[in-house]
Amino acid sequence: MNCAKNALLCKKSRLLFMSEFEKWVDLYTNELYKRAFYLFSNKEDAEDLVQEVFVAAYAQLPKFRNESSPLTWLNSILRNKAAEFYRKKYETETKIRLDHFFNQDKFWKQTNNIESWTDDEKNLLDEESFREYLIKCLNELPEKWNILVKLTYLEQKKSSEICQETNITATNYWKILQRSRLQLRECLETNWFKQNA
Repeated sequence: MNCAKNALLCKKSRLLFMSEFEKWVDLYTNELYKRAFYLFSNKEDAEDLVQEVFVAAYAQLPKFRNESSPLTWLNSILRNKAAEFYRKKYETETKIRLDHFFNQDKFWKQTNNIESWTDDEKNLLDEESFREYLIKCLNELPEKWNILVKLTYLEQKKSSEICQETNITATNYWKILQRSRLQLRECLETNWFKQNA
């Protein structure tokens, strides 16, 4: 539309555009925040992500064609922004500590104390106290490991996609996941299973 020729029509169009966008903010902020918090387990990061989603959506709203629901469209923006966040975070150089697995002589620590979990634990995620310990244990993982675990198990992305986003090899990806699972298991056994036995 040529706004120089029809300023009144352009003004009305902008007002409708703003009105629609304000409705989306009111309707979808809580839903997007829940999803973002689920991905990040951090209030500030989740709030920042939701804000970035709306900024991106505002810029792209004239291109929205109603081929999907607004929430579906906003969730796809959220997924892309989360992947971008993890990619940037993963690329920053942080030193990963392996002393959890190796002794001072650089040999694997012997951990023969892993206990088997019974069938009673099938619905553990339904228990709030277990979920709290799971989040604590996830947060104790080195940051890069935490990112891979969340992308794999919370976002349910394919390993090839994660390797491409984080720029790591498949071998490195699987080793990190294995070590992460071992550390998570030990943390949960120490902090939740033994205390709730």
